[in-house]
Amino acid sequence: MTGRIRQNVRGLTAYTPGEQPRQSGLVKLNTNENPYPPSPRVAEALARLEPGDLRRYPDPTCAEIREIAGRLHGVSPDRVFVANGSDEALALCTRAFVEDDGTIGYFDPSYSLYPVLAAIRNVLGVAVPLPADFGWPEGPVPDGSLFFLCNPNAPTSRLFPKDVVERFCAAYPGVVLIDEAYVDFAAGHCMDLAVTLPNVIVLRTLSKAYSLAGIRLGYVVGPADLIGALFKIKDSYNVNRLTQAAAAAALSDAAYMRRNVARIRATRARLGDELGRRGFEVVPSETNFLWARPRREAARAVYEQLKALGILVRYFPGARTGDFVRITVGSDEEIDRLLAALPEGKDT
Repeated sequence: MTGRIRQNVRGLTAYTPGEQPRQSGLVKLNTNENPYPPSPRVAEALARLEPGDLRRYPDPTCAEIREIAGRLHGVSPDRVFVANGSDEALALCTRAFVEDDGTIGYFDPSYSLYPVLAAIRNVLGVAVPLPADFGWPEGPVPDGSLFFLCNPNAPTSRLFPKDVVERFCAAYPGVVLIDEAYVDFAAGHCMDLAVTLPNVIVLRTLSKAYSLAGIRLGYVVGPADLIGALFKIKDSYNVNRLTQAAAAAALSDAAYMRRNVARIRATRARLGDELGRRGFEVVPSETNFLWARPRREAARAVYEQLKALGILVRYFPGARTGDFVRITVGSDEEIDRLLAALPEGKDT
């Protein structure tokens, strides 16, 4: 029976999502979800949908979302592609921009889906190691067909300087996808590189800042020829009608999103200070999570102790990541419960 499965799939180590337990009462700080609800306009948009509308296929081009996103970023709709979550956009890029003998690059550590996508595509994945402080790596620009550049980076939470990113993109021979999943929490962005450089596309998601992880909506902005290639290979109706309605409503209320982001950034600062008092080394964060190394106890032990108390954080085994825990910035009440579960003082 295994002969019916592609060889690279048989040997594939699949992507491991964060835990999504059904148990109630947990403090869930493990998957970088927004602790606050989406804009009220989302509920209003869904309420306007009639059940009979669902017998019709959705708009295959997501025209309304592309128009709104285009206005937000100052581009025409033909430079916007909408996907069933940012992960679909990533996967489509591996099919549109990488030949069978091509390569896909990414930093290490970074979003752990990237090497899985390279393995699914059955092409060489090239991991570029980050330095000990998780800043920009020294060395020449690698060769390759496609590079996934997560900025701010996950799980390390750091924002790479825009001028350095721009020089990298200008020198890279293939397509650079700048994954800005967390950019709304950051001090800067690289969206304009998708307008000025012919090989750059920028990816955004509604899962984080817009509080819509449950609907799976992402979009990319880039040169018209690269965007057109994604349209050629996408599923016929890749984004459902409910998601399109919710996403259009949320994107039309960016002011609401920014207010929630301000709350999360304030809580992020408080959490970072309190973790430092409790003996953690905290990497400067430009995301809605903290990448923190406990100094007095193993990271896995901290993860397991918190889980036993009903508090979920994320732990990534491995040589580059195993000394850290990733903690989503939850509501102030959730962070209070987390801090109450952690011993006070650097010497405990």
